[in-house]
Amino acid sequence: MAIDAERYILAGQHASIDGRKQFVVFSRPEKFMPNQKAVHPELYSPDSAGIPSLTGGKCRACGYVFFPPQRYGCESCGAPPEKLEAAELRGCGRLHSYATVHLYQGKDIEAPFTVGLIVLDEGPAIRSLLTSRTDDGLTIGDRMNSVLVAAGTDPDGNQMVELRFARAEAGR
Repeated sequence: MAIDAERYILAGQHASIDGRKQFVVFSRPEKFMPNQKAVHPELYSPDSAGIPSLTGGKCRACGYVFFPPQRYGCESCGAPPEKLEAAELRGCGRLHSYATVHLYQGKDIEAPFTVGLIVLDEGPAIRSLLTSRTDDGLTIGDRMNSVLVAAGTDPDGNQMVELRFARAEAGR
């Protein structure tokens, strides 16, 4: 998928690089609009406030919560697939570890970028791109929230959005 403009949301502010490579700062995160589509709708979706929630699962036998969703059975207690149910995860947690990639050969994202391991409040750990391009100001244990960022357009002109994590504002 071609990326028309890359979006980088910094902790406490929201910004993008437009087609002229100028930094544009927004005061609030973008709301999920009808002409936007999730790159991976099976993994996340916005709630009514436009905040993305993650689609995970839960074992009815032992209570184990997991992400991403799967249909093979519980990896904790071994319960069969029919004991699993879908679970909506809030997309909030703590930063467990992170690494900044400075050299990257791929064409889908420009280095530097930062990948973090976030332990969600519900239990599962998820590796995700962070909205911060570098690790400046990040600290192990920071509160993190899921956000949707622009990731290009589809052939029908819909804006594609993908899941990232950003450091939560104080008090959240």
